Amino acid sequence: MRLDLMKHAGPVGLSRRGFLKAGTAATGGLVLGFVLPAGGRLARAADAAKPTVYAPNAFLRVAPDNTVTVIVNRLEFGQGVHTGLPMVLADELDADWSQMRAELAPAGDVYKDPVFGIQITGGSGTIAHSFTQYREVGARARAMLVAAAAQQWKVDPSQCRTAKGVVYGPAGRKATYGALVDAAKAQPVPETVALKDQKAFRYIGKPMPRLDARAKSTGRQQFGIDVKPAGTKVAVVAHPPVFGAKVAKFDAAKAQAVRGVIAVLEVPVDRGGSGVAVVADGYWPAKQARDLLAIQWDTGAVEKADSAKQLAQFVEVAKTPGAVARKADTAKLAGAAKKISAVYEFPYLAHAPMEPINCTVDLKDDACTLWVGSQFQGVDQAAAAAVVGLKPEQVTLNTMMAGGGFGRRATPTSDFVVEAAHVAKAYKAAGHAGPVKLIWSREDDIRGGYYRPSHVHRADIGLDAAGNIVAWDHAIVGQSIMAGTTFEPFMIKNGVDNTMVEGMGEPYDVPLNLTAHSAKANVPVLWWRSVGSTHTAFVMETLIDEAAHAAGQDPVAYRKKLIDAKHVRHHAALDLAVAKSGYGKKTMPKGRAYGVALHESFNTVVAYVVEASVVDGSPKLHKVTAAVHCNLPVNPMSIEAQIQGAALMGLGTTLPGARITLKDGVVEQQNFNDYTVARMNDMPHIDVFIVPSQDAPTGIGEPGLPPLAPALANAVFQLTGKRLRKLPFDLASA
Repeated sequence: MRLDLMKHAGPVGLSRRGFLKAGTAATGGLVLGFVLPAGGRLARAADAAKPTVYAPNAFLRVAPDNTVTVIVNRLEFGQGVHTGLPMVLADELDADWSQMRAELAPAGDVYKDPVFGIQITGGSGTIAHSFTQYREVGARARAMLVAAAAQQWKVDPSQCRTAKGVVYGPAGRKATYGALVDAAKAQPVPETVALKDQKAFRYIGKPMPRLDARAKSTGRQQFGIDVKPAGTKVAVVAHPPVFGAKVAKFDAAKAQAVRGVIAVLEVPVDRGGSGVAVVADGYWPAKQARDLLAIQWDTGAVEKADSAKQLAQFVEVAKTPGAVARKADTAKLAGAAKKISAVYEFPYLAHAPMEPINCTVDLKDDACTLWVGSQFQGVDQAAAAAVVGLKPEQVTLNTMMAGGGFGRRATPTSDFVVEAAHVAKAYKAAGHAGPVKLIWSREDDIRGGYYRPSHVHRADIGLDAAGNIVAWDHAIVGQSIMAGTTFEPFMIKNGVDNTMVEGMGEPYDVPLNLTAHSAKANVPVLWWRSVGSTHTAFVMETLIDEAAHAAGQDPVAYRKKLIDAKHVRHHAALDLAVAKSGYGKKTMPKGRAYGVALHESFNTVVAYVVEASVVDGSPKLHKVTAAVHCNLPVNPMSIEAQIQGAALMGLGTTLPGARITLKDGVVEQQNFNDYTVARMNDMPHIDVFIVPSQDAPTGIGEPGLPPLAPALANAVFQLTGKRLRKLPFDLASA
């Protein structure tokens, strides 16, 4: 692997928000809270005029022993925010990195995303949304520490400076942050504070090892599935085979005979269905007992989805125009000198994180405590409270480290948290007490729903004799992931779910007429890493490549001609990837070919130039050269890791078996033996290069995924002459 970070300098020039003094630490540390205007999308929808006043003890603890603990307002599930946000704060605080610590924040209004207005980890928004937020906390804490030292030394604060957790004053005076804690917390929080020039950054922009690396690499890190408060019992649930089906009747005699089984309980499950929970002393007896349950299911009232039939329906619907997402004149299609007609098919995809779904609940008469790896802490807290009959403030949600998620731990219905709450409620009602940990098996996870929706695209493109695109008519069919959620009012306009069409058209100057059909199906769907770009990038980048071939032009040159000059970030990323890969200059080994793709998602542009071959009838990816334009890179080491992981996950979508299918309403895949994910032996060599920038950072968790599959498909075309229209790849039928 290789990482190159180009040098950058200069002021960020970001706006700063006012802060206020919100309280002091119960442990003798310096603690800051702050005020943010209700400026996020959801906040604006609720009340744009009222600022949100955040509670004390929120984001920073400077302890007498000089350790600095940063409270991270997100979920850490591999993306690196447990290090990135502390880096941002530490730089403005002038802290000693060896003394930095991090904790995940519990559910609380103070931890709401300043853009979305709810507590959320998603949309590649952590650094992008909280960069200024955490810099402000660090800068104000530093100012209070300096003011405390200056007051003690009876000097002007301007005579003091800070470095690595120490305040230095005139005449050789110095004091550690820890020694100044008590005096600093009595200082007023300054109304304004100057943030550093980028030239003065000590940590931001430098490759920094992760704060959680040692604990994770040595097996000491506690994830949600590891939580075991005193007296914890384990629950597993037998879910209906068809989404929303109910238990008709069940016989628990054999299950109850398993040693360690405490209770067998019928409970509500997602989508109005019901299931049977087994609570036992541990996971294994609970699972053994569940396998012995004799359950008759009532599936008569629910639709039974069938993937093959759905695909055929989607293909037919795609032939017709849908709700208009983007309008353009298609009159020139009929007389175009050259035409491209294509139908693309994309399957349902499971999130399949390494750590299966789990949630621990300790329910008492007047309080409830949850331990869960949640991307939606506030939403999950409120949902659990509604189930157990408590107010949200009576429910404590502890955010646990999670072993992956890719969107699955941010479910608007809070399905698995609600299920865990129902189990705890039924367990308590049956006369039992103590925490209950719900664990889904791998099979439960693969078959449990909330998939990336299946989609069909239909494209008709006309080119003139010079190879210019003169008309492009396009239709997309799929389920809406926003319908019925709190995001619907601002994400669905004129019948078009914006996530279904995102990534279509831009940055290319093409006359694209785009419509969308929102289909209905009894299959729970959800955002999946990079959301709509999982399919739109593939379609756009393979069609642009195909148009270049039809025009008899180089794919890179053709792209650059179509990208308007105003899209400077796209040009920069593409140019960097091409230059570093040797595209057009390096002699390729026999049997290998280049493939190129470029895509923007979450305000970050990623360009890939890949080298691939075809071995025994299957594509083989050998090398990836990545160029990333994410503006100011906070931690280049995390950026490299995210691009590597996203590229491998994108490669996984191309592999045989990377699909979820249903027959008679039942999901046919169960585990990694019949649902493919990319593995270590699939990993190509990846070089990551970052375009230098002084602008405010953008997202990085998801943008590396979308362009990988189309880049590989374009290389396969160079080798075989076959255009791949489906994911996963199937060269035999192409």
